[in-house]
Amino acid sequence: MIDVQRLRVLRAVAEHGSFNRAAGALLLTPSAVSQHIAALERTVGHPVAVRSTRGVTLTEPGRLLVEAAESIAAELDQVRHAIDRLTAQRPRLTVATFTSGGRHLLPAALSRFVAEHPEVELTVRESEPEDAAAMVRGGAADLALAYHFDGPPPVRPGERPGLDWVPLMDDPLWLVLPRDHRLADRTSVGLAELGTERWVLGCLRTEAFLRRYAELAGIDLRVAASTTDYFFAQTLVAAGVGVSLIPHVSLAPTTELAVIRIESPCPARHFGIILPRRRRPHPHAQALTAALTAAATTAHTPTGERP
Repeated sequence: MIDVQRLRVLRAVAEHGSFNRAAGALLLTPSAVSQHIAALERTVGHPVAVRSTRGVTLTEPGRLLVEAAESIAAELDQVRHAIDRLTAQRPRLTVATFTSGGRHLLPAALSRFVAEHPEVELTVRESEPEDAAAMVRGGAADLALAYHFDGPPPVRPGERPGLDWVPLMDDPLWLVLPRDHRLADRTSVGLAELGTERWVLGCLRTEAFLRRYAELAGIDLRVAASTTDYFFAQTLVAAGVGVSLIPHVSLAPTTELAVIRIESPCPARHFGIILPRRRRPHPHAQALTAALTAAATTAHTPTGERP
């Protein structure tokens, strides 16, 4: 039988890239780490780590064992949080969310949930999607409202074992211009027409995404400002700093701004819920998932519909 402690040691070796650094993180001696790894190799009958002057490289069996160690650690964290919930005086539910999605969908969903489950102690934690997946996997959150841009969702079978993705809605991005811009009276604009513009980024994560679309359109992306707030980005556009792509749920139209549809291919964000895959699903997490699904259905705006 594979010893869980030895898996923990191998996981630390993989994380730190060295027996010595892993020993320091685990408060062990390097000799003890070597002994754990040697014992693990005897158990599985194959080398799991190869040391060289450049550090430690995992073998294929070693990588499989590290994946198993991560799954086991996540399961144990989930169990610990589940025990905490069982022993609490009130049932608890923790939801992680990104800012704009939470602002758009959570109020209606939580109002419904609280009315139906007043006994539940709710905790809401702001988190970016990549961090939210780890929170759900480790049990720090019972579910997470997250998003992704084009391509597959952040949770895919085999890549993040133990997690499921429930799609909710699409959130199209709109071109936002100063009201006196030469294109402000258009109903739609192709990105290829914006090759001379400077851009205001309302989210640092959008730059790589926008660069892909700019490349498809055959234009260079020139960034005038980078922010972490879509509302601040729109004030910069109104001030004439540049133009921007803003998600529908974050639009704050004013008389100083023009909001224009992007011609196909129209970029969008895709909202969804990250849930832990369990034999016995958390009933309150399921109830909030249903409330979020209902809120998304009510709030949905089809791509291309003018705000």
